[in-house]
Amino acid sequence: MFKIIKTDLSSPFLPGSMEFDETDNELLTQYCVTERWTGDLSNGLFALGDKAALAHGLPQRTCGLLNLIRCYEPLDRTRVLELFEQAAASSSSFCFSTTIHLDGAPRQPVFCVGESTGLEEKYAGSIIGVFIFPRFQIDLAGRRFKRQ
Repeated sequence: MFKIIKTDLSSPFLPGSMEFDETDNELLTQYCVTERWTGDLSNGLFALGDKAALAHGLPQRTCGLLNLIRCYEPLDRTRVLELFEQAAASSSSFCFSTTIHLDGAPRQPVFCVGESTGLEEKYAGSIIGVFIFPRFQIDLAGRRFKRQ
């Protein structure tokens, strides 16, 4: 899944249309690990949290886009790169899902939701988002799911 749309920040979600209560938060925490990330479009660097950096096999929390997507499904890398290029060109909301492949480790599904802002201003803008990691991995051999 790879989706991107131009955003109109002057028309946010309607009040009450996206209610999220404590029970929803508990369920999300039960089934997923989530972590926020940011991207600075003036220098091309992304700042990840500790969990996201570890899940992506990165030794540091700050990285470039190519280092970030290097562990994604080979067929998805180009599409994710194109999505980020589009988001860097105009303020957009986007989402994608793929699988992380690290040598010798089970595959980890990952979902990403984010938005780019400030591109119409006089500076390069930024991208913010969240990674969502389901609490299971896909076994390499039998493609079975392994609960964490």
